[in-house]
Amino acid sequence: MKPLILLLFSFSIQANELVEAAKERLNHVVIYDGSYQKIEYPLGDVDENKGVCTDVIIRSYRAFGVDLQELVHEDMKDHFDQYPQIWGLAKPDSNIDHRRVPNLEVFFKRFGKSLPITDKGKDYKPGDLVTWRLTGSNLPHIGIVSDQLSPSGNYKIIHNIGLGPQINDMLFDHKIVGHYQF
Repeated sequence: MKPLILLLFSFSIQANELVEAAKERLNHVVIYDGSYQKIEYPLGDVDENKGVCTDVIIRSYRAFGVDLQELVHEDMKDHFDQYPQIWGLAKPDSNIDHRRVPNLEVFFKRFGKSLPITDKGKDYKPGDLVTWRLTGSNLPHIGIVSDQLSPSGNYKIIHNIGLGPQINDMLFDHKIVGHYQF
């Protein structure tokens, strides 16, 4: 078995544990900053007071020792052609690849479980990962479905859309393009 596959089989995170880790991220002051930064590898991270939507996901999984930086980078080294080629790179870059939503979408399709995209809030469960393309800009975005129901009946989403980690009812505010469990 390849080392990446062994790494994937070595952890088991329950949805409620992932939600709790994501909720803990709400206690941090984070300035939205997606600029390129050179970081350590493996287990590298941008400054703790900086981050984007993907950093909520990355840091939530890190609470359980799951390093998406390493997992995505190792898969991209072996399967670079299966990842989006929209940044003009000739090879993977461990400083940034895991912080790009389109790369996480490919990774979660390959190693997680792709779930149906529907217009029914009940289909999105706590711990699920959801990706969107933002209305007006078509920018990619990602969040974690929380365990807190909103008055609309949808679970709130934990994400960073520019004001630091937050939780709110925004599941259907933008076009959903991905729905995963990992």
